[in-house]
Amino acid sequence: MKNITIIGGGVLGSQIAFQSAYCGFNVTIWLRSESSIERTKPKLENLRKSYIEAIELMDKPEGKTLNNWCRGIALKEEFNKEECLKKVEEAFQNIKLELEMKKSVEDADLVIESMSEDFNAKKELYQKMSPLLPEKTILVTNSSTMLPSRLAKYTGRPTKFLALHFANSIWKNNTAEVMKHETTENKYFDEVINFAKEINMIPLPLHKEKSGYLLNSMLIPFLFSALDLLVNEISDPVSIDTAWTLGTGAPEGPFQILDTVGLKTAYDIVQMYVKIPSFLAPYNFKGMSKLLKKYIDEGKLGKSTKEGFYKYDNKGE
Repeated sequence: MKNITIIGGGVLGSQIAFQSAYCGFNVTIWLRSESSIERTKPKLENLRKSYIEAIELMDKPEGKTLNNWCRGIALKEEFNKEECLKKVEEAFQNIKLELEMKKSVEDADLVIESMSEDFNAKKELYQKMSPLLPEKTILVTNSSTMLPSRLAKYTGRPTKFLALHFANSIWKNNTAEVMKHETTENKYFDEVINFAKEINMIPLPLHKEKSGYLLNSMLIPFLFSALDLLVNEISDPVSIDTAWTLGTGAPEGPFQILDTVGLKTAYDIVQMYVKIPSFLAPYNFKGMSKLLKKYIDEGKLGKSTKEGFYKYDNKGE
């Protein structure tokens, strides 16, 4: 693989693009509109700063600890500060932002769809994109909840379609969940696993389809539990986060994680559960939906807008 196209420039889309470019791939991000381009540019600039700060820290004794070392940037035995900084600048300069779909995928070896968790939007995208893809192209979804089998028939290439899901802050949390469906050919599954290795990820193969994959099968119920405590007025975000971080030693609490993931993504996931009858629902999904919608309407989307459940400075702190 050489040419990689990312569909969508959101939190993870921009990270996947930057990491792929950092590792030497030709990267294009397809975006819907000029306004999408203007929203994506600052994300890439912030990623550039994050990589540089991480590399500077990795060059110091305190940066060589397990918690501070960024495995997506370099292995310890291969770390060269100047080389890494050069790769960051090259990645930042070489990522292409494209509005024309045909142009963005015309020579793609791999297309990574990284849109919001909206089934109909993904379906419409695939139907529009499928006749434009070259025969060679492998297509993957970065969906955090949807099974590839639900989307496969709309892709025009079900044997070359599977899921490739990343954790947030992929230059540090360098895992990639690779999940096929019944129709995926093994050779394409293997090629995607190999691609994950080439962008310094640790591939985690899933041998059966599972909604939520590995990480989100554990993470989403955890976040739902925290939101449920808030919307039912049991406690406040700071106290809930403190209970988790001090009680377990975890670096972040659930509301800090939600701000990083983005409240729009959280809202889209909650919407999948809102219609569950209340007597069957383990959580107050309607209350969560109402609360998250209020934040979104106020422009409080999380770290990307400098405010969500918390307020952040330009460094995201």
